[in-house]
Amino acid sequence: METNHPTKVTVQAVIQSPVEKVWRYWTEPDHITKWNQASEDWHAPRAENDLRVGGKFQTRMEAKDGSMGFDFGGVYDVVKHHEAIGYTMEDGRRVDISFIDLGNETKVIETFDAESSNPVEFQQAGWQAIMDNFKSYTEQN
Repeated sequence: METNHPTKVTVQAVIQSPVEKVWRYWTEPDHITKWNQASEDWHAPRAENDLRVGGKFQTRMEAKDGSMGFDFGGVYDVVKHHEAIGYTMEDGRRVDISFIDLGNETKVIETFDAESSNPVEFQQAGWQAIMDNFKSYTEQN
């Protein structure tokens, strides 16, 4: 567990959809499995989400060729409907997400504690790719 002031990394996007839809697509497992991957050769075949303070979530992420996969999960610390989500990952790192209502648009800002195994730039690129997939999926559906 990393406790010595980890590097904070931020990714964001402005989604051309109202906050109600953005929130629903971000939090409902049927939608999570459609956008939660960093590249076309990965997918999220399964997602569970108990969206409440103290509730747990888990998303299975796998390479489409079956060569590797992992479970991504955590416990919610903050749930403010249509405004904010905060959670602690299984390895102790924090993630905070803000949903800013701009009328027919929603700005989503996600800040996470970087891990020490991979370069920060690599982590930011991966999380931004997932955010970009979320934006595309939400705007097209």
